[in-house]
Amino acid sequence: MEKQEIKDLLEIIDQQVSSSILGGMHEKYDELEQLGYIEIHKGAVQHSASLTAAGLAHLEELRHHSV
Repeated sequence: MEKQEIKDLLEIIDQQVSSSILGGMHEKYDELEQLGYIEIHKGAVQHSASLTAAGLAHLEELRHHSV
């Protein structure tokens, strides 16, 4: 994923606190989880994601560098 796409997804997750993973987006969310930026919660029928401390730090860095 490109930096802007990562920033956009992290922004959405940050704003929603716990973001439902929409159909077709699992691959992108899996990539963010592998990078350590989000945690995917798979306990419910509709999986959701939340930012990790590393994800929040990366988002702040991206915000300051205006990708």
